[in-house]
Amino acid sequence: MPRPESDRIIHEPPLFTEFKPMGIPGRNLEQIKLSLDECEALRLADHEGLSHEEAADQLEISRSTFTRLIRKARKKVADFMFLGKILTISGGNVHFKNNIIRCLDCGHIFRVEIDTRVSKCPECHSNNLLNAAGGFGHGNCCWEKTEDK
Repeated sequence: MPRPESDRIIHEPPLFTEFKPMGIPGRNLEQIKLSLDECEALRLADHEGLSHEEAADQLEISRSTFTRLIRKARKKVADFMFLGKILTISGGNVHFKNNIIRCLDCGHIFRVEIDTRVSKCPECHSNNLLNAAGGFGHGNCCWEKTEDK
């Protein structure tokens, strides 16, 4: 029986979670699911340019686990790009360090630490806010994790 996956530490939730080829209705395309930790592995290695060892430390996993994770993520992105599939980012055993909040009234986007509870937009003072981490089912679990440290 395999060992249960430990929670991975993700910098922040992705701002965009679905990508598809232009000009083809989504209902006609096969879907590929990229987990949140696979997405974070891509961000750390390919966008931030970290070594596998540095990226593994950020995710709080071993270097060999990171190598397997990034290999899976790159294969999925290549399939999306070259086979014309929908790429959806979701799922995984993760906790966020930070959060992205978007005001649904004025469109202002701002970043906060995950343990910061925000009730009003700093620009227009609206309380009509979209919590990106909450869209992945995160909130209290991540707040409690930061309080434990």
